[in-house]
Amino acid sequence: VARDIGHKVHGGPLETAPQPDEPFDLIVGWMVLEHLHDPIVGLRKLHKWAKPEAWLALSIPNADSLDFSLFKGKGYALQVPTHIYHYTPQSLEKVLEAGGWSIEKIYHQRTLNNFIGSIGYILRDKGYKRIAESFINFPRRGGKITYLLYPLSLLLSLFGHTGRMTVWARKNDA
Repeated sequence: VARDIGHKVHGGPLETAPQPDEPFDLIVGWMVLEHLHDPIVGLRKLHKWAKPEAWLALSIPNADSLDFSLFKGKGYALQVPTHIYHYTPQSLEKVLEAGGWSIEKIYHQRTLNNFIGSIGYILRDKGYKRIAESFINFPRRGGKITYLLYPLSLLLSLFGHTGRMTVWARKNDA
């Protein structure tokens, strides 16, 4: 669709993306950083493409969340082998700084999708395949039940323990 309306589109990995014609004010990566083989090289590349004082907005799984702690190797957000790295707010800060970015704010998303998906994996392993699939598919379908879970997800987000976080960072030219 973007190509059809005249935009340049690179359909491939960041490592092979061509340099843009003009620097960016804002770079957004939703559920991307954890898939990069060398995230620091990727962040440095984005840093070169950004204007001074540019923003970087990332959404990534939170390895410091309640669901990562409880479900360990059965965690929905683990997604090995496609998720190569898992980040806590502290480890993410180090990786971003090595890539030329400084965290301004971390928002813990008010969602329990990863938690519910993880329950599905546990149920599937115990032989409850039919109900397990409902839990595993919840993050894609959610629906109105998401609203019922909002009070708990809000509480967990206030303490930084939901399974996903959105990070706003600034280009660091120092």
